[in-house]
Amino acid sequence: MQRIANTILALRGLSSGVWVIGALFVISAVFVLNREQTQQGDLEFWLFSLEHEQMYIPLIKEYEQAEGLELDTTLMSIPAIQSRMMSGFFGGLPTADLIEIERAVAPQVFMGPTEAIGLTDLTDMLASEGLLEQLNTPSLSPWSVDGRVFGLPHDVHPVMLAYRADLTEAAGIDLTQVETWEEYFRALRPLMKDEDGDGKPDHTPLSFWYTNQDMIETLLLQGDGQLFTQGGTPTIDNERNAMLIAEMASWCVGPDPVAIYVDEWSAGGHQDKVNGVAIGYIAPDWMCSIWKMHVPGLEGKLKLIPLPAFEPGGRRTSVRGGTMLGIPKTTEQFDRAWAYAKLLYTSPEVARQLYQEVDIISPVKSLWDDPVYDQPDPFFMNQRKGRMYIELAPDIPLRPSSPYNKQAAIDVRDAMGQLADYARVNRVYTSEELLPKAKELLSRVQKQTERRMSRNAFAAEDLAASGRGGEQ
Repeated sequence: MQRIANTILALRGLSSGVWVIGALFVISAVFVLNREQTQQGDLEFWLFSLEHEQMYIPLIKEYEQAEGLELDTTLMSIPAIQSRMMSGFFGGLPTADLIEIERAVAPQVFMGPTEAIGLTDLTDMLASEGLLEQLNTPSLSPWSVDGRVFGLPHDVHPVMLAYRADLTEAAGIDLTQVETWEEYFRALRPLMKDEDGDGKPDHTPLSFWYTNQDMIETLLLQGDGQLFTQGGTPTIDNERNAMLIAEMASWCVGPDPVAIYVDEWSAGGHQDKVNGVAIGYIAPDWMCSIWKMHVPGLEGKLKLIPLPAFEPGGRRTSVRGGTMLGIPKTTEQFDRAWAYAKLLYTSPEVARQLYQEVDIISPVKSLWDDPVYDQPDPFFMNQRKGRMYIELAPDIPLRPSSPYNKQAAIDVRDAMGQLADYARVNRVYTSEELLPKAKELLSRVQKQTERRMSRNAFAAEDLAASGRGGEQ
């Protein structure tokens, strides 16, 4: 009964999505109890990416032959993994022995006190086997709570700026010399002329818009913005965040905006990229493979540079996306699951294939000397882009594991939309003019987040300890 009471407390105030997960408990229980039993001693692995599964299978088969231990891989959608995993954790029922968890889902695992997390704490194992120092340190932050690591990182996902070098070099513009966003926009002003007479700039410097939550969060992180501390305390209304959203909003408004909306995923957006509607694009490592698959018309036209900084000496990269591998506490064969985890996530073969097939660099620093990362890439005018991303990897910003971060990021996006509307109505377009309104809007988001957290017993304790959340 006490366990049920604790679970109810943990669920208080959660989003409707998490309540749905709770409602799926019975369904998931039936799934777990009635699924086909694997052979005695076998392990089960849930994952959401077909590409990952195809990379792992050769290693799995080789390991099975040597050890006589089968790993049963089950490919699911991300929502299916989330619902089955969370229902299993809340109900204390078996899940899989290994689970690949995407960045958007992982924070839900960390709801409640550290000891209630359904994944095994890997910190001591990582340290004792020397892996903790081998992994890119900031890549551990999304999978860590109170300094304890609950998942192996699959990737780093540093971010650079991809730009239409064919257009800039034809105009005699050298973007490799720019350091800040201000310098970047100034350098590209000549390409904004309306030579075709359609009343629009022929090219706009940057593909960015205030409705794109991922882009906003990516650049907030780059600029050392912080929605939550590593301990989970909301810090949304701080001065730095206000300055950053005021700056980004100023790019999108006024009579001569330097940013434009180019859809990241649609056919129309891909054609805009080929047409040079925007010059620069925010490019995590994985985005390179997306363009190769879906926008072949960009081949030989792009180059990469580190992100321009918000001020001289500032951070030149960020991070976007990510995946971890976790071992649920319910596994009865931790040692074997741990052996498989290390095989799949620290293997030179998988790391090499990961870069060759989907342009993702490994978080394992000892693998960064692999010559694969130095291969010229024709799509990017023969730049050795793997090495360029690796050089930025240690400087990616830390990310919080707070289960409230995603909703807070959505609220910040909405606040930025309100800021852009305010700019148009009042005809104020500089970041300095927008800063007071930005502070006001972020103060509202801070209060919304604190109210949301106060409805959860565990989060409310953390708020009280931090001195926040006094206003309900």
